[in-house]
Amino acid sequence: MSGNERSNRPVTTTETSIRILELLKSNGGMSLAELADELDMARSTIHRHLLTLENNDLIGRADGEYHLGLRLLDFGMRARDRIDFYHAARPLVDRLAAETDEKVWLVAKDGRFSVHLYKAYGDNPLETSARVGQRRYLHQLAAGKAILSQLPDEEVRDVLDHCGLPEQTEHTITERDELLDELDGIRDRGYAFNRGESITGLNAVGAPIRDADGYPVGAISISGPANRVKGDLLREELPDKLLAAIDEIHIHLRYASNGEGGRPE
Repeated sequence: MSGNERSNRPVTTTETSIRILELLKSNGGMSLAELADELDMARSTIHRHLLTLENNDLIGRADGEYHLGLRLLDFGMRARDRIDFYHAARPLVDRLAAETDEKVWLVAKDGRFSVHLYKAYGDNPLETSARVGQRRYLHQLAAGKAILSQLPDEEVRDVLDHCGLPEQTEHTITERDELLDELDGIRDRGYAFNRGESITGLNAVGAPIRDADGYPVGAISISGPANRVKGDLLREELPDKLLAAIDEIHIHLRYASNGEGGRPE
């Protein structure tokens, strides 16, 4: 084996620690025995990982269970703060929520997935299980499909080859040709719809945020219950408001990229 091949191999101990963190995130808290069973590894091995993570305040322990530590929040907040479009978009997300009385999400493209960065509520939002920091499949969301529609063809193929099209609801698009046809329509009109594809009974419209080179770095979506967000409201009124906000964000980003201004307060 060459030196380059050895250097490209993943560090299995690090991967085990990451798997532990993922399990604790998904389950809320787990015991040593539960983690060992889930990972099919010796308790002594898992315990060493847990001890290292605990000593570095990345996890904590209470009532015989391990939980994620608040130090991880600092990592996530710092990761979000480095994203320029987050600072440009946040006030526009707040404004959209106030204007529409619905829930508005700002998401970022993160590799082959999307991540919820920020949300704002109107006076009449629909409560869902979505949360800040959550990673989602792009094809299941209006915001995600908006991002996909602006990616180069080879990158779209890469996302679909690696992630597939897993079903979230009975309305989720699970056929590649159907999705590709829909992406063509999104490119033409500039925004995407989600009609019960991520949560049954929820409709949404999403539009992409592009950087100075035209690459989709994120998106904004407006969502609400299907019995309210429908007809002209879904097809025309919300897209018009959304695209106007996206235009303002793009102006902010171009202004900043020219070195003529900093982050909006």
